[in-house]
Amino acid sequence: MATNAHRSSQATIGRQTDNSPNSFLNQHLQQKTSLRYGDCYLRAPTNAFMPEWPNWIHRLSSSSCGTRAEHVRSTRTHSPVSFPLGIESVAASGSHLCDPPINCEPLGSKPPQENYIVAKQIVFDDDARGPLLAGVSKLARAVRSTLGPRGRNAVLDKGWGSPKVTKDGVTVAEDIELDDPFENLGAQLVKEAASKTNDVAGDGTTTATVLSEAIFREGLKMVATGADPMALSRGIQKAVDTAIAQIAKMATPINEKSKSDIKQVATIAGNNDPQIGDVLADAFTKVGKNGVITVEEGRSNETYVDVVEGMQFDRGFLSPHFVTNQDEVTVELDDCYILLFEEKISNNKKMIPLLEAISKAKKPLLIIAEDTEGEALATLVVNKMRGILSACAVKAPGYGDRRKAILGDIAALTGGKAIFKDLGIDLESVKVSDLGRAKQIRITSEATTIVGGAGKKADIEGRVAQIRREIEATDSDYDREKLQERLAKLAGGVAQINVGAATETEMKERKALIDDARAATQAALEEGIVPGGGTALLRCRAAVEKLEKATEGDQKLGVRIIRNVLDQPMRAIANNAGLDGAVVVNRVLQMKGKTEGYDANADKYCDLVAAGIVDPAKVVRTSLTNAASVAALLLTTESLVTEIPVEEEPAGGDHHDHGMGGGMPDMGGMGMGGMGGMGGMGGMGGMM
Repeated sequence: MATNAHRSSQATIGRQTDNSPNSFLNQHLQQKTSLRYGDCYLRAPTNAFMPEWPNWIHRLSSSSCGTRAEHVRSTRTHSPVSFPLGIESVAASGSHLCDPPINCEPLGSKPPQENYIVAKQIVFDDDARGPLLAGVSKLARAVRSTLGPRGRNAVLDKGWGSPKVTKDGVTVAEDIELDDPFENLGAQLVKEAASKTNDVAGDGTTTATVLSEAIFREGLKMVATGADPMALSRGIQKAVDTAIAQIAKMATPINEKSKSDIKQVATIAGNNDPQIGDVLADAFTKVGKNGVITVEEGRSNETYVDVVEGMQFDRGFLSPHFVTNQDEVTVELDDCYILLFEEKISNNKKMIPLLEAISKAKKPLLIIAEDTEGEALATLVVNKMRGILSACAVKAPGYGDRRKAILGDIAALTGGKAIFKDLGIDLESVKVSDLGRAKQIRITSEATTIVGGAGKKADIEGRVAQIRREIEATDSDYDREKLQERLAKLAGGVAQINVGAATETEMKERKALIDDARAATQAALEEGIVPGGGTALLRCRAAVEKLEKATEGDQKLGVRIIRNVLDQPMRAIANNAGLDGAVVVNRVLQMKGKTEGYDANADKYCDLVAAGIVDPAKVVRTSLTNAASVAALLLTTESLVTEIPVEEEPAGGDHHDHGMGGGMPDMGGMGMGGMGGMGGMGGMGGMM
């Protein structure tokens, strides 16, 4: 009878037929809490319980439970309770045996995150700012060593493959994660300043990191003397605005058509590598400052530039029967008409009037539409093969609103009219005057290139101005990238730099270096250049000192902080070159020329602009702005909140006296607290 009662109890619990409000198990399941007991968490399938109960989690004892009342602790309420689980055993396979059996999925030794409350730790005042400074200092020390022409390399362990060797400050910064959670908060905030500088200006990440640490360190000294952090922050911002105004006055525009000027900037940004300067100068002089320059991994040891003239988009011919050059498998159309149609074209009858008009003009035709299919495509192919009309059809590039925009760009470039469906113009009513024109069109199976569009210069310039306004207005990096591609295809061109190297590690390092130098050169073309080597920031000190004299209270201390840190980049460059940074700074301050400074590469004092040692003004400005922003944020921090680190259990698990589950039915218990033995073998004694 007891056995039958035992089975009956198991059947009831296993099937979960009792869903009364008074049932504790039912209440816990409805409250969506996980049940916790023993060593492992198990997730039961949905069909194991009532339909309204999702996948609930139970932590069950590894040993045989039987029908006795077991203590279960809810991970949400943390209140101990007792009730009969009605579970026979939990096997090593992760299934507990009920009536009916329920197979469960092992979830490991920790409860699932959605049902697990994580405790937090909080620190205040100096206990918060101290670890922040320690984290910032560790990051800055690693990054500072890469600054300047004699900067040192950093070797990064990626955990797989060969280690990465780099002198790129942002790459080093992004690879740093500190063990202490409070120190890591400071490091992550400064990494944000470096990353933002890299995104905006393409260079200056190391300078931003060095300045962030210096401003924060000087600010903490002021806070320790009783200064108000908020007043310091306002003073810092005033000083930064003054320094930025001086940088703008100091900036000299460069001639975008001067290969030597561009080479100077690109060489410095490329860690004084003249080959990088030559390649980027070649690319920029070919496509202009409005062009797009992409950097790709090459297939040889040489680094070279490929330039695509005209407008190119990634759509190829719809039928190989359009091919005119059988050797190269391309379609080549000279002095061609271009139809720009937003919708699909499938009815050949609507096309016939336009095709007849073009055939009489004895000119080729390119159709750019959402798609050309069925009878319409067959008509074009047949007429081409019979020699009646040389034509080709390609799909329109892009999707949705971006497709409309690109068709509008092509219309402006070719002097045609984009036929959109919301204009209410049918294909039958399209005239030859609505079509665009181009001197040459080349189409492969993957891309279409339009060269020599017949569009008016005023229309193209208006379209370019519109795209530039959209670039300034957008907050999306993806949209900005696509808009810049459209701008390049209209106003400049597209150049691809293929990076060559002997090894994969060198290839990746050079690719990153050239990409940063490209962005820095672009920044120089936008806002001009200033003396390099940290000289530009040092020359701003006089203006900041004037502001300090005119400022009162704790804000004056904030201005003084910026005055004191403007020499930090030059100090770091000199220290990396093996000199005393303080001595170099004092020597440069005594020099009268605003462009005179220290050339660390040649180890001499000279006119830096004349020697080609220059920095883009945008890079210097962005570095100082972002560094001051994050440092002011750190100074005004009063508390830190992080999760309490959880120590991982040893790989072998804990040493509590928990069994590993009873053996499978009819199998002897083996040692180690009852591990299931093989069938027919006697159990060995426990090895405890």
